Amino acid sequence: MTARIYDSKRLSQPLKRIGAKGEGKFIPISWDEAIDTITSKWRNLINQHGPESILPYSFYGNMGNLSAEGMDRRFFHKLGASRLERSICNAAGAIGYGYTMGGSFGIDPEETIHTKLFILWGINAVSTNMHQVTIAQQARKNGAKVVVIDVHKNQTGKWADWFIPILPGTDSALALGLMHILYAENLVNQPFLEEYTVGSAELREHVRQYDPATVSAITGVSIDDLYTLARMYGSTTPSFIRIGNGLQHHDNGGMAVRTIACLPALTGQWVAKGGGAMKGNSGYLAFNTNALQRPDLLQNKKTRVINMNQIGQALLEKEKPILSLFVYNSNPVLVAPNANKVQQGLMREDLFTVVHDLFLTETAMYADLVLPAASSYETEDFYNSYWHNYVQIQKPVIETYGQSKSNVELFKLLAASMDFKESAFQDSEEDMIRQALDFPDNPYLEGITYESLSENQFVKAKMRPLFPGKLRTPSGKIELYSEQMKQHGYEPLPTYTSIVKDSDLPFLFIPAPNHNFLNSTFSNNDKHISMEKEPKLHMNAVDALKLGIDTGDMVRIWNERGECILKAAPGDTVLAGVLVSQGLWQNTPGRKQHINTLTPDRLADMGNGAVFFSGRVNLEKIL
Repeated sequence: MTARIYDSKRLSQPLKRIGAKGEGKFIPISWDEAIDTITSKWRNLINQHGPESILPYSFYGNMGNLSAEGMDRRFFHKLGASRLERSICNAAGAIGYGYTMGGSFGIDPEETIHTKLFILWGINAVSTNMHQVTIAQQARKNGAKVVVIDVHKNQTGKWADWFIPILPGTDSALALGLMHILYAENLVNQPFLEEYTVGSAELREHVRQYDPATVSAITGVSIDDLYTLARMYGSTTPSFIRIGNGLQHHDNGGMAVRTIACLPALTGQWVAKGGGAMKGNSGYLAFNTNALQRPDLLQNKKTRVINMNQIGQALLEKEKPILSLFVYNSNPVLVAPNANKVQQGLMREDLFTVVHDLFLTETAMYADLVLPAASSYETEDFYNSYWHNYVQIQKPVIETYGQSKSNVELFKLLAASMDFKESAFQDSEEDMIRQALDFPDNPYLEGITYESLSENQFVKAKMRPLFPGKLRTPSGKIELYSEQMKQHGYEPLPTYTSIVKDSDLPFLFIPAPNHNFLNSTFSNNDKHISMEKEPKLHMNAVDALKLGIDTGDMVRIWNERGECILKAAPGDTVLAGVLVSQGLWQNTPGRKQHINTLTPDRLADMGNGAVFFSGRVNLEKIL
C-alpha cells in the first residue's frame, strides 16, 4: 500500500487538458480555476439542456461510506443530475439471496471456526477473502474439509481439498441437482423445513426433473461427483456455503444465488454453530442511508436513471444526450463492459468530462479536467463490510498528498460554488457519521456510535442467531417457494435457465480478477504488475491440442465487440470450451489486453446487474 500511496505517478494538483482526448496532455491549474470551470459549465448546461444532461459515475473506490455515498450524493441530488444505478458488483446476487433469506444476512464468519465442511462456491477466497481462508485453515486442523466449486482452478481451487470445475452459468442447475439427491436419499432435515421454511413440499416435487444425468450434462460435473458432493453435504454438520461474486455475473446470476441459498435450509444447517451460508452480511451493518445521502434534496423524483453497466450505450445516445460526466471512485474505461463503446462515448467533443482520482487513470486520459483525490489514509470515514460484522472508523494517519482533496471536501466546494444554501452542505465528517449511525431500524447497530468508534476504532454489531427468529421475508421464514418472486415476474421456485447465447462463437469467456490487483486498483503500480507478471489465457489442454496451441503461444480472442491478444496457458484448470483470463490490465497503447472490450453490457435477471461472465469469443493462435 505504501508503494501506491507514495507512487511517483500520483496526482498532486488539478490538471486541464490541452491535447486531444485520450492523448494525455495536461497542464496544472489551481483549484479555484477548476471549481469555477466546472460550475460555470454546469450552470450553462442546466440552463440550456436541464440538469439531467449531467451524470455522476462512481462506485466504491476505497469502500469508505462518506467517500462513496455521502456529500457526493447530496450534491448531485440537489443539482438534479441524472441518477446512476450502481449495480456493477453484487446487485443480482443480493436480490436473489434476499428473496430466499430476506436480506444480506448470513452466518457470523467468526463461527466458521466450528465448521466441518466449507463449500466455497464461485469465490476465489485466497485472493479476495483471505480472512475467511485463515479461519477455514484453522478449522481444517480440526478435521474440516474444503470444497471449491468454480469455473477455474485458481489459487483457491488449488488450495482446496476437492476442486469441482463447472461450466459457466450452470450453478443453479448444480444446486438443484444436489437438492434432487438430498430429497431422494432422505438427507433433508424435515423438522427444520417444517418450522422455518415455506415451500418444501413444492420444492421436493420441482427438483425431481433435475436428476443427476440431466444435471451432469448441463454442468459438466460427473454423476459420481454429484452423488459424492450431495452425500457429503447431507451428512456433514456443521457445513457452510460461501457464495461468491463470480457466479452472479451471468444472465441468470440472481436466480443462481437464490437457488444456492436454499441448500442450508434442506439440511437444517442454520441451527448448527458454524453452519449456514453467506452471500454478504451487510444487512447486519445497515446504516441510515437516507440521512447520509439525502434523497429528499432531489426535487424531481422522476429524474432519469442510467445503469452504470451500460455507460457506453448511454454516452452514445442521440436523444437527451449526456453532456457532462463526473467520474470518481471508479475507472469506467477499464471496469465497465463493452469497453470500446465506453471509449467511443468519451471521445465525444461535446462531452465535458471531469475525473477525480489518485492517478491519471485510463478514464482520466479522456477528461477535460482531472482533480487529485485524497486517499483513505488522509481522510475521516467509516467502513462496514460485506463479510465481517464490525463497523470501523478511519481517522487521517498521514498528511494530505499535495493538493489532493477528499470527496467530502470536493463536493462541499462545488456546493458552495453553486450557491447551495442547505445545511446538509455544511456538515463535517463527524456530523455525517453521527447521522448515518442514528438508525433505530437496525437493532444490530445498538451501541455503535461516533464515540464508541473513536475510542475503540472498531465495534462489532449486536449479533444473534437467525434461528429461532423471524426473517425479513414476507413469510418471516426461508422462502423455498416465493410468492413475492411470482408477483415480480420470476419463477417462484428455484429454476435453472441457461445463459444467453449471444453468438455462435465456440468459447465461453470468463474475465476473472487476479491475485495482485483489485479491479483496476493496483493495476498501474509497478510493484503489483511485477508480482502478477503478465496477462494469460487459461484454456483446456484438449482445446489447445485441437488448435495447435502450446504454452506461451500468443493467441487472439475476439467477438463482435472487440479483440485481445494474450499468452496461452493450456492445462486442466478449466473445462473444455471455457477460456479464463485474470485481471484488468492497463489499457496500454499497442497492447491489446483490455478484456472488457469483449464483455457484454446486457443486464442480469435481477437487480440489473452485470453479466461480465456470459460472453462468447473465438480463439486462434497468432502465427
